[in-house]
Amino acid sequence: DNDTSLQVETASGKRAKVKAANVLLRFAAGALHGFMAQAQTLADDIDLDFLWQCCGEEEFDFQSLARDYFGRAPSAVEAAALLLKLHSAPMYFYRRGKGRYKAAPEDALKSALAAVERKERQAQLQQRYVEELSAGRFPAEFEPLRERLLYKPDRNTVEAKALESVCEQLKLSPAKLFERCGALPSSAQYHLGRFLFENFPQGTGFPELALPELPADLPLAGAPAYSIDDAATTEIDDAFSVVRRDGGGWRVGVHIAAPALGIEIGSPLDEVARQRLSTVYMPGDKITMLPAAAIERYTLAAGKALPALSFYAEVSPSLEIVGTESRIESVRIADNLRHDTLDALFSAEAVRAGHVEHPFGAELLALHGLAERLEAARGRADQAREARAEYSFHIEGDRVRIVERKRGAPIDKVVSELMILVNTRWAQMLDERGWGAIFRSQREGKVKLSTVGAPHQGLGVERYVWASSPLRRYVDLVNQRQLVALLRDEAPPYPHNSEALYAAMRAFELTYDIYAEFQRQMERYWCLRWIVQEHAATLSARIIRENLVRLDRLPLVLRVPSLPELPAGSRIELAVSAVDLLDLGIECEFRERLAA
Repeated sequence: DNDTSLQVETASGKRAKVKAANVLLRFAAGALHGFMAQAQTLADDIDLDFLWQCCGEEEFDFQSLARDYFGRAPSAVEAAALLLKLHSAPMYFYRRGKGRYKAAPEDALKSALAAVERKERQAQLQQRYVEELSAGRFPAEFEPLRERLLYKPDRNTVEAKALESVCEQLKLSPAKLFERCGALPSSAQYHLGRFLFENFPQGTGFPELALPELPADLPLAGAPAYSIDDAATTEIDDAFSVVRRDGGGWRVGVHIAAPALGIEIGSPLDEVARQRLSTVYMPGDKITMLPAAAIERYTLAAGKALPALSFYAEVSPSLEIVGTESRIESVRIADNLRHDTLDALFSAEAVRAGHVEHPFGAELLALHGLAERLEAARGRADQAREARAEYSFHIEGDRVRIVERKRGAPIDKVVSELMILVNTRWAQMLDERGWGAIFRSQREGKVKLSTVGAPHQGLGVERYVWASSPLRRYVDLVNQRQLVALLRDEAPPYPHNSEALYAAMRAFELTYDIYAEFQRQMERYWCLRWIVQEHAATLSARIIRENLVRLDRLPLVLRVPSLPELPAGSRIELAVSAVDLLDLGIECEFRERLAA
């Protein structure tokens, strides 16, 4: 011991130097064995509330308070006991230096004690939640918080803490724990619910909106038109007309529904479309961009004369386009043709035979001939190319039926080529005038949107816009507004360097990707659901590359780690090990190679 420091020996025998200024209590005593235990026992008996009441409001030294509390000079154990008590109660006593304290104000102490009590109640509540969830029971308090706990839990809440604790303990995801507790009745609803929670927090319904009147002064097209769509389509954007010329050749019309003639920029109906930006598609259902009443007003339904933005091509007997014209008019819709009835009649065999058994058979053959010429002109005709399949999902309750249909059928070629034609020609019109639009281009396999026209290498065209689906995509509605103004010789609604045009393009690009990913996710779900439903123990597939395979009869691609080294294109049989409808996973093992 000296004036500045002390040498201290710990219970383990280690020695350390301590500055004298840091020493709070000195006393002469024998061995220190049991000293701290005695002090702690005495400290436990000290009443904190009484101590706080008697210490006063001024700052104090612990030894002074010990003399007042014990009514005499305290022993070393008593002084140490009171110091331990003060130091263990920071809510009651604020530290003001070495051995010095100040009593907390009454209001602050009450608030601190209330917080402690609240925390204790939360801990008890959390423990109850943990016990119920662990036992497979869903707490009633979780019911109104179900979606938030599933999709975006607030980790600061007691419910989320309990859920996380049990999930970690049982090694389960929140969705699987909910399922274990009987709180997730439908795996399909779980996936849909996540999408709606993230993208439609206010629900998918529409507010009450006034509908614009249809223009009454439009000239009537000279020929009736008909549409070609699948059976579930309600937003009929496009229709076709064919008129045979006396001297040979045809006048082919492509008629696009024209909501731009009524839905004004910034109107309540436009704001709704601007928020959604596109119809959302999923197996067995969809969420439309426009309200049903607005769709019904503009959709090209049979038996009505409806406003349309029409593109006409004069086609020579050798199927060359010798002239074009675009018009705003009213078009009489003769019929809405559907794939499920037209496929068998308008087949490749019927085209080769030169006869389609249908009231519009001659027109369909003429359109098919033009479509083939257009495809060849773009440099995309390849008769040897294998047509990829497309699939339609038919959902009835919890059961799914997946129907395979080969793409490249005459119907598909007619529709796709005529849509490419009008979207290309209208893109050229806008680009030649120097007007802004939302153009679609592709370079080196990468597709992008831009307000300036650029080549689309994938389609083999110099300029391309989306303008043929204005009831389903907002960019098409935007582009249609520009086209309508151009044909009427008016100023463009979206002028050069329009911020509104650019903002709509960027918003659509992000939103459309989200919608497309959701559609792919739900298609994957229903494919897995079909495997479970049909109790499929084995599946046939074709190797894409390495261990990546594409299943037969299902639009499902997956990896098979056990796959041996085989050439791409090889057909194989897989054994299904497990299917997870919540994680959208499937485990398969290689079984054997199949004959090609």
